[in-house]
Amino acid sequence: MADEHVVRFEPVGIEIKAAEDETVLDAAFRQGISLMHGCREGQCSACKAFVLDGDVQMGRYSTFALADYESDEGYILMCRAHAYGDLEIELENYDEDMIRSGLPVVTAQTTIASVTELTHDIVHVRLALDEPSAFRFHPGQYIDIAVPGTDVSRSFSMACANQADGILDLIIKKYPGGLFSEKLANELKVGDALTVTGPYGAFTLRVSSDRRLVFVAGGAGMSALLALLRQMADSGSDREVVYYYGARNEADLIMTTEIAALAEALPNFTYVPCLSESWPEDWPATFPGGATGLVTEVLLEREPNLRACDVYLCGPPPMIDAALPVLEGLGVPTDQVFYDKFTITAATD
Repeated sequence: MADEHVVRFEPVGIEIKAAEDETVLDAAFRQGISLMHGCREGQCSACKAFVLDGDVQMGRYSTFALADYESDEGYILMCRAHAYGDLEIELENYDEDMIRSGLPVVTAQTTIASVTELTHDIVHVRLALDEPSAFRFHPGQYIDIAVPGTDVSRSFSMACANQADGILDLIIKKYPGGLFSEKLANELKVGDALTVTGPYGAFTLRVSSDRRLVFVAGGAGMSALLALLRQMADSGSDREVVYYYGARNEADLIMTTEIAALAEALPNFTYVPCLSESWPEDWPATFPGGATGLVTEVLLEREPNLRACDVYLCGPPPMIDAALPVLEGLGVPTDQVFYDKFTITAATD
């Protein structure tokens, strides 16, 4: 068994034990401590932190996520850092309430309950947990699915808010030649077993805030935001929320029945589908607030006072990368912006 060391996180004063053969981030997950993170592969900088004291060694990572000069100064990526002695780490980005409400990461067995094609490249998959009580999550988090016949996994956000029914809802984008996509298209079927690990992710609703909510998503980014909306509906929330969803054309709009039901359940909810192509002349009046243009363009046009809002972004890197400068330019404080950006690995799934 690998040697274990104490890792202390400041300024929150939380301590964990980390074995030398696991990353600091994985050690935290194992003990139910939910630190800020993103790709978990050294490709983003969400888990960047500063080593105050101790011996740490880093696995391979992208210098786009952690520049050489930052590493020289003592910064690390916790998803790639291994403790080789007791450590004291200063967290760069953290939410103390989220950290302390973390759930232990576990591995669970599931069975494919249904597979429904939503568009030409997006599918709705429902997984039934073999032991529902053994797997807990917060709405907005994601799971890893072990790709059958391989030693790799792929990450997918959950669209569900209620874990009592034992069903994990997933909205998955299929990629030509993608490892899991090909399995899903050609091999996997209802009744097949899949192993999942989780929950992961810090993309959860900050319920302590009463600010107006602005949700922005594109493609399969619908999944995590649908979970947050369902959470709000389940709790009887009357908080104001507007949801901008970007798609190319009418055929790419997904989960419209579910969104319409949420509009009935949430008294202060507005849905704004944004089509980068033109709206069809016979578009039904279900969502009269629809707009033409890229979702980030519509957001900039319609939301001049985002500084007073909490903004949640979920979707592919181009959408997130386009939205973040818009928010910065509008003066939105960084602690009011939350995003779940699909990583390159996920995008080449």
